[in-house]
Amino acid sequence: MTHGHEVLHMMEGNAYVSKQELVDAIQARFGKEERFYTCSATDMTAAELVDFLYAKGKFMPAETDGFTVDASKVCKH
Repeated sequence: MTHGHEVLHMMEGNAYVSKQELVDAIQARFGKEERFYTCSATDMTAAELVDFLYAKGKFMPAETDGFTVDASKVCKH
């Protein structure tokens, strides 16, 4: 299992136009079968993790199109 922080760090400096584009990027990097966990949730698919991170306010609009990670919302532990 991979911690959600790894996905947030992967997003730094990158913008994604859609949820599906981010899910595809996560699966390309970590594998389609990888499961993810965070400080308060566990055993999530890539799509479930993206929904979870969105609900937690971890994303912000990108300077161009789409969205990116809000680096100020990434836990430092």
